[in-house]
Amino acid sequence: MTQHDHSGDANGFFDVKKYFLAKNLKKDIPASIVVFLVALPLCLGIALASGAPLFAGLLTGIIGGIVVGTVSGSQLSVAGPAAGLTSIVFSAIATLGSYEAFLLSVMIAGGIQIIFGIIKAGIIGNYFPSAVIEGMLAAIGIILIMKQFPHAVGYDADYEGNESFAQADTHNTFSGLMVAISKINYGAVIIASVSIAIMLFWPKVKKLAIVPAPLLVVIAGVILASVFSSTGFALQKDQYVSIPSVNSASEFFGLLRMPDFSQITRGQIWITAGTIALVASLESLLSLEAVDKIDPIKRISPTNRELIAQGTGNLISGFLGGLPMTAVIVRSSANVNAGARTKMSAIMHGFLLLLSLLFIPAIINLIPLSCLAAILLMTGYKLARIGLFQHMWHKGLPQFIPFVVTIVAVVLTDLLIGVGIGLFVGGFFILYTNLRNPYFYQIVKDDNGKKVIHIKLAEEVSFLNKAAIQVTLTSLPKSSDVIIDGSNSRFIDPDVLEIIENFKHNAYTKGIVVQLKDIKPRYDVPKLNELTYKP
Repeated sequence: MTQHDHSGDANGFFDVKKYFLAKNLKKDIPASIVVFLVALPLCLGIALASGAPLFAGLLTGIIGGIVVGTVSGSQLSVAGPAAGLTSIVFSAIATLGSYEAFLLSVMIAGGIQIIFGIIKAGIIGNYFPSAVIEGMLAAIGIILIMKQFPHAVGYDADYEGNESFAQADTHNTFSGLMVAISKINYGAVIIASVSIAIMLFWPKVKKLAIVPAPLLVVIAGVILASVFSSTGFALQKDQYVSIPSVNSASEFFGLLRMPDFSQITRGQIWITAGTIALVASLESLLSLEAVDKIDPIKRISPTNRELIAQGTGNLISGFLGGLPMTAVIVRSSANVNAGARTKMSAIMHGFLLLLSLLFIPAIINLIPLSCLAAILLMTGYKLARIGLFQHMWHKGLPQFIPFVVTIVAVVLTDLLIGVGIGLFVGGFFILYTNLRNPYFYQIVKDDNGKKVIHIKLAEEVSFLNKAAIQVTLTSLPKSSDVIIDGSNSRFIDPDVLEIIENFKHNAYTKGIVVQLKDIKPRYDVPKLNELTYKP
C-alpha cells in the first residue's frame, strides 16, 4: 500500500493477495473486534429509535460490513445504520403506513445513490474545506464523550448512538449529563473506570499488547458485572447489551422482511427515497473525507465508488428488511484508532455481527454497556484531543474560526446542520482569501523611463474575483499607463472580461492608457482531462 494508492484495489474490487497478507491481518483482526463491539449497541440503539425491529439494525450492520466493505474503495470506512437518519426513518414508517412500504423506499434510495456514483456526483466530496472536516471530527469526539458518559455511569434514557443535541427523552446533551449523574450506578462507574484504565495502560506493555485492549475490557466488564450481581453494585437489565435471540438459521431467514412492490407508483415512496438518498450520500461523503483525514497512510478514497457501494448496500438492505445505511464516522474512527490497515477489518466486523446473532446471543447479552462506553470515550478523546485545537490555532484565524464554528454548530444541532453552518463560515473565508488573489500588481518602467502599472492576471480568474478587480481598476490613478496581462490565464470569467473591456472603453475619460496583453475575447472552462498529467 502506498500513498498514491487511491482506490486500494488495483486489481479490482477485492485484491485477495493484499488483504490476506499476515502483516495486514495482524492489525485488521483486532481492529474488527473493536469495531464489532462498538457497532453492536449502536445498531440496536438506532433501530430502536427508528421504530424498526432490532433485527433490522443488526442486519444493516451486517450488510454494511460485508457488502459495502467489499465494494467500497475506502480501506478504513465502516458503514451501518446512521443516527442522522433516525428521524427520517421514524417519520417515513409512520407516513407510509407500513414497514414494507418503507423498505421499498430504501431500495429505490439505493438505486438513486448508484446513479449518483455513475454520473460522478461524488465530486462534491472534494469541496469540503479541511477546517470544517477537522471541526466535524472534533465535534464528534466531544459528542461521543458527552453522550457516552451517561452509559458509563449507568443511566441513559436516550437511545444508544444519538448524536443530536435535542434528545428523544425531552432532555438535551447537557441536561442529560446532569440527569445521569443524579441516577449514578456505582457498579457501572467501576466497570467504566477499570475499562478506561485497561485502555490506557494495556497497550504500553508490548508483550501483552497482542491481545486487543477493548477485548480485554469486555472480558473484564463481564466478569465484574457477574461479581456485582449479588452485591449492591448490581447492574440493571437495561445496562447490558440486548440483542434478539435467533435459535436457528431458519428462524434467522424468517425474520427477513420483503418490500411491498405494489406501491412502486406511490409518490410519497419516491419522495422518501430521494430524501434518504440525498442525506445518506452527504453523510457518507463527509465521513469518507473525515476518515481519509485521520488515515495514518493518507490514502484517498474514491468518492463515486463509495456512492455506488452505499447504494448497493441500501438496495440489498431494503430488499432483505434492513434500515438505510451510510458510512459512519464513529465506527470508522474507532476502526482507525484500533489500528486497521485494510477493508478486511470492516468486512470481518460484519461477519462477527452475523456470528454473534446466530450463535452467541446469550454471551453477547452479558456485556455491560458501561465497558463499551469506555471504548467510545477513548475514541472521543482521540478525536477531540487538545493538540488538534493547538494545530488549528497555529494555522491562523481563517482556518481556526470555521473549525470552532463547526464544532459548536455540530454539538448544538446535529451533524448535517452543523457542517452546513461550518461550510457557510468556511466559504466566507475562502471567498475573502480568493478575492485578494486574482492578480499580481506591480509598477515597472518602460523603455522611456515612464512608470507603467502592470496587472498580471492569475491562472484562473473566476466570478469570485470580479469585485476585487473592479475595485482595483476604478482606483487606478489618473493619467497612468496600464497593462492588463492575461498571458498566464487559462480561464477568465465572462463577467471579469466585461469589466476589463468596459474599463478600457471608459479609461480615456481619466487620461488612462490601457493595453491588453494576451487576453482573448472568450475562454472555455478547461476539461478535467486537460488538467491532468499525461506521460
